[in-house]
Amino acid sequence: MLVNLSNKRILLGISGGIAAYKSADLVRRLRDAGAEVRVVMTAAACQFITPLTLQALSGHPVHTELLDPEAEAGMGHIELARWADLVLVAPASADVIARLAAGLANDLLTTLWLACPGIKVIAPAMNQQMWVSSPTRENVECLLGRGVVVLGPASGSQACGDVGAGRMLEAVELARHCAGLFATGSLAGRRVVITAGPTREPIDPVRYVSNHSSGKMGYALAQACVEAGARVTLISGPVHLPTPERVQRINVGSALEMLSVAESAVSDGCDIFIATAAVADYRPVSVAEHKIKKTGDALTIELVRNPDIVATVASRPDRPFVVGFAAETRQVEEYAKGKLRDKRLDMIACNDVSRADIGFQSDDNAMVVFWDGGSQRLDKAPKTLIARELVSLIARQINPSL
Repeated sequence: MLVNLSNKRILLGISGGIAAYKSADLVRRLRDAGAEVRVVMTAAACQFITPLTLQALSGHPVHTELLDPEAEAGMGHIELARWADLVLVAPASADVIARLAAGLANDLLTTLWLACPGIKVIAPAMNQQMWVSSPTRENVECLLGRGVVVLGPASGSQACGDVGAGRMLEAVELARHCAGLFATGSLAGRRVVITAGPTREPIDPVRYVSNHSSGKMGYALAQACVEAGARVTLISGPVHLPTPERVQRINVGSALEMLSVAESAVSDGCDIFIATAAVADYRPVSVAEHKIKKTGDALTIELVRNPDIVATVASRPDRPFVVGFAAETRQVEEYAKGKLRDKRLDMIACNDVSRADIGFQSDDNAMVVFWDGGSQRLDKAPKTLIARELVSLIARQINPSL
């Protein structure tokens, strides 16, 4: 099975135990699969493998202290928790499993675990008798009941000389299992068309009208839809982002180009249309053949309104399920509800782009999603996590049985 963790952010927690030596290979396997990896180590883990080793392999400083002045000045423990798509504790010793089950927050790893909104996974590693003991079994059952994924342990000979269950799974197996956790299947077989990024409306051969959209939200949604099993066509304005794996990308420049490609893609077959692109509302009436030279203190450019792409798709007789986006600077929710109604959309996601900590250029976002008869607030998180939550909402609207 091909392991694909492209664009995934994995926080690897290492607790004390001889299996910590496998974590070095695990970091390499995760990175080879495309993941960005940050490492957190307990004090006991540092007795088995050095932070310097993990720093060299991950390419990032290793975090060991809960109250680290340097870390707090940059990426504090809460920000690190929000950063992660998945937190994997490997090896997970009997001690750390007990502390996670009890909800303790007495070191950096347990604090991050409580604060992380992403997927949570443990890979147990301990003496075989410790693994079968009643307290450990009860702690594991407690974590399973909270939705934690438990990978392993495997059986075999152990460093202490015992033979039995308690060995940490090999790095390649853990990487494969982690990749599988992102494949939800909630949109299996669906065809999704997504618009992303800005449009550029030319004034002359060297100038254009545009906006600050980075395309990050649309690209995160494309990846999330692929993870959910969909076939995805991404119609992208000019951005500097790599194309997500298994996504068909079509580059466009202007709003008219984006509309033409979008209508063609919908005509070819589309179950869900997600309009994240920040389409220019207006374009110049005429485009100068040559660069406009400075001739005075003022320049007047006549603009004409661009067609509304999402409303055009929503008005088609063969309309798919249509999701719009509303990026506003004031009265965000009121404007979004109006667009949901007036454009006949099935769902709309709105966010406040006047905030400095979310929006166009940020890696984070926060939004409120509205549909007929319901709404859901998505608190600030990385756009990758927001995208998965939004895809889950879309899937449940299309198939209420999910």
